[in-house]
Amino acid sequence: MKKLPIGIQTFKNLINEGYHYVDKTSFVHDLVTKGKYYFLSRPRRFGKSLFLSTLKSAFSGEKDLFQRLFLKNNWDWSVKYPVVHISFGSGVCKSVEDIQVTFDEILYDHTKKYGIQFAKKSRKGRFGELIQLLNEKYNQSVVILIDEYDKPILDNIHDKTTAIAIREELKNIYSVIKDSDPYIKFVFITGVSKFSKVSLFSGLNNLEDLTLAVRYSSICGYTRKELETVFVDYLEGVDLNEVRKWYNGYSWLGEEVYNPFDILLYLRNKDFRSYWFETATPTFLIKLLETGQYYIPDLYNLSAGEEIIGSFDVDNIKVETLLFQAGYLTIKNLQQIGAFRRYDLTYPNLEVESSLNNYILSALVEDHLAKTRNQSSILDALQANNLNKLKNTIHAFFASIPNQWYRKNRISNYEGYYASIVYCYFAALGLDTIPEDSTNHGMIDLTIRFNGRVYIIEFKVLELTAKGNALSQIKAKRYHEKYSGNDIYLIGIEFSSEDRNIVNFEWERILAEAK
Repeated sequence: MKKLPIGIQTFKNLINEGYHYVDKTSFVHDLVTKGKYYFLSRPRRFGKSLFLSTLKSAFSGEKDLFQRLFLKNNWDWSVKYPVVHISFGSGVCKSVEDIQVTFDEILYDHTKKYGIQFAKKSRKGRFGELIQLLNEKYNQSVVILIDEYDKPILDNIHDKTTAIAIREELKNIYSVIKDSDPYIKFVFITGVSKFSKVSLFSGLNNLEDLTLAVRYSSICGYTRKELETVFVDYLEGVDLNEVRKWYNGYSWLGEEVYNPFDILLYLRNKDFRSYWFETATPTFLIKLLETGQYYIPDLYNLSAGEEIIGSFDVDNIKVETLLFQAGYLTIKNLQQIGAFRRYDLTYPNLEVESSLNNYILSALVEDHLAKTRNQSSILDALQANNLNKLKNTIHAFFASIPNQWYRKNRISNYEGYYASIVYCYFAALGLDTIPEDSTNHGMIDLTIRFNGRVYIIEFKVLELTAKGNALSQIKAKRYHEKYSGNDIYLIGIEFSSEDRNIVNFEWERILAEAK
């Protein structure tokens, strides 16, 4: 049995040391035969570095590594190209000076590898000189591979001044590529985010963005077929439907793919956990959601135009763009009407939905043990179908939010705020939750399906409406008709912005009836 390539980012090591490899070399062939300058945005730990390493081995003529792979018989192995490989993936750059030192070290490593010396003094000058000298020494065009091009900026996204200064330093470095075109064979740049060409790649207008190119949608990540064929010796006794619910679902307009980091760790441990989410803390995203008073249930079904899906910059950060590019949201559907393109976004899978909502909840409370107890109580209440216990648990949670949080966060839309919190609680538990559930008669605030029962919930704030209106609205609009044939519970939850808690909780049961 071959080993699982967990954390392996070097193609040569992966092949020589007996790891499983999902053959992505057909993409290498396709890219090289169709173009020259490419850019790809994908979330962290999605296989970008391994793909760049594969490109490096191919252009370096390492034919022995490609036995039984597509590229073996679809590549000119008689030609070797000098490769400039730049990566900002390791460590954290906290200043422009850190970037300068890091890039100096990258240039130095290349002088040692290729046995060349610089005459120019500036970093920009030495980078350009490196490309030209390699072209002259080997009488071949140069391949440039840049990994995690944006990481120094994202490391400082919370500090706008520093992020802008680093962006300008990187822009100066990347500008060399345009002027070096006569000496270049191929360029591939990867990162998590997609900054505009104007802000970071000024002049490099021929850089083709593969991020939403359908034919390259599975260039990183594993398709269902790849998982079930390459890793078949690890799948005995595995519930593939449950695996798909937890770790599949990432889409860039083509076939959905699995997060490779998640699926490999699952195959090793056979334990459903949030492996990918736990490798990073989305602190900055949570701050954006808080300060923008974002209505969290919208993340379940978000409509966005090109300005959200496309590039962003430090000067204008949209939380939806960051959520999409970082991998917390994915594309569910695309509609084009005339010149307008509408993207429907949602969580890719159960891991991301439950983990992100759990993290949002944790940001609201100081007592995380109390939060965990409340979550356990909610599960107990649903399993026992004890709605009074459910009411008491939700009440206890709002009571646990410290007063200083309210002083720091001015909430104008109280109904949206309270609905967000309750939604986060259920979504964090991984339950089947549908916010803004559409019916023929209107929109249900929140639907929860659990153990053959359907809970239909409406939220109101008493300062904005009369007591009892929440349950009355559910009944008047006959929301339950959408789920006829099920055991249905209608729940009206009403809050007070003054008391900052539940002040009315009413419910009725509708017995299952034939559709």
